[in-house]
Amino acid sequence: MRCLHTSDWHLGRLLYGRRRDHEFDGFLAWLVQTIVREEIDICLVAGDIFDTGTPSNKAQAQYYRFLVDVSKTACQHVVIIGGNHDSPSFLDAPAGLLSALNVHVVAAADGPLQREVLSLKDQDGQAMATICAVPYLRDRDIRSVTLGESVEDKSQKLLEGIAEHYRQVAQLARTSHPENTPLIGMGHLFAAGGITQDGDGVRDLYVGNLAQIGGGLFAELFDYTALGHIHRPQIIGGHNTVRYCGAPIAMGFGETHYRKKVHVVEFKNTTATVRDIEIPSFQRLETIEGDWAEIEQQLERCIEDGDSVWAEVVYRAQEAVGDLRQRIGQIIEGSAVEVLRVRIQRKTATQSAMADQVQLAEIDHHDVFAQCMEHHQIDAGQRDSLKALYQEAVAALAESKL
Repeated sequence: MRCLHTSDWHLGRLLYGRRRDHEFDGFLAWLVQTIVREEIDICLVAGDIFDTGTPSNKAQAQYYRFLVDVSKTACQHVVIIGGNHDSPSFLDAPAGLLSALNVHVVAAADGPLQREVLSLKDQDGQAMATICAVPYLRDRDIRSVTLGESVEDKSQKLLEGIAEHYRQVAQLARTSHPENTPLIGMGHLFAAGGITQDGDGVRDLYVGNLAQIGGGLFAELFDYTALGHIHRPQIIGGHNTVRYCGAPIAMGFGETHYRKKVHVVEFKNTTATVRDIEIPSFQRLETIEGDWAEIEQQLERCIEDGDSVWAEVVYRAQEAVGDLRQRIGQIIEGSAVEVLRVRIQRKTATQSAMADQVQLAEIDHHDVFAQCMEHHQIDAGQRDSLKALYQEAVAALAESKL
């Protein structure tokens, strides 16, 4: 029995204002072809299907077309869990209809635990696997608020609540789990030891730094754990069967330096063997950096290649260049190279470090808050508490919109 593990599609995501429909179309078509070629029985999608809780018509069409295309293959089940970017009500709305295509959607942990336990059977009615499909666990799902509790208390309650939720779901699954079939966990969270990348847009899902589950818990509970949220493929805690597969396309220029993958997991009874399949690139991204001579040389090299290139330019030099954007525009005019972002990092005689000059639109609200604390010289001992309160406020606002 073979499973394919994918996650973090973020359908509808823009890159500095540019639509990326051609990349998502290319990836989803490739994914269907891979499911056919690899003779996949179960496709696991570990959250963040969409980039926002109100996806565009185009993003919705891509999602439903993929599910219809997969239903025409030999793949017998698709299991989808909600991520922190997804709207539970939106994902849940067509769940009854999608079940006719053997598409199982668990959008939120707001019902009985039994909803998160899926006993999958093949076309002959024989047991294939039991899936513990745990969606993104929101704060309100896993802890109660106590007056006067500290940031550390909140983090500890979150950690205990998340771990206990997984234990309870796994225990419930074992009551009806057939022998010699795999027990598979799914989750959308930031596991301890996970590595992120600058520019990938990934943030801690929970307040503080303690609320991160180690890979040992998942390895203890499940034969394989398909995780989502972190965009970089990786093994957690040295446990080969606890993995993030990562996002299928680069969500920012910081993700251009490592390969995108899906995982194919083959089971012999309950023993999992994991194999990576590299995802082709559907849009070339480049970070071009250095002084003006180096930038000019790299831009001309990209133009000579003839590929469609979206570029980020980082100017690093002591000399000021007032017409930098104009110079760049003159070089790339009429070519297939587009510069989506320009950053200026200058080192002057009075500065010991590089000063990164960026536009407000190029940084997110978390960075703005951090810079505000720096600007107002907030005591270092207070910053963690203020950051935690800010994260709580942002999370509460985001949840109110879903």
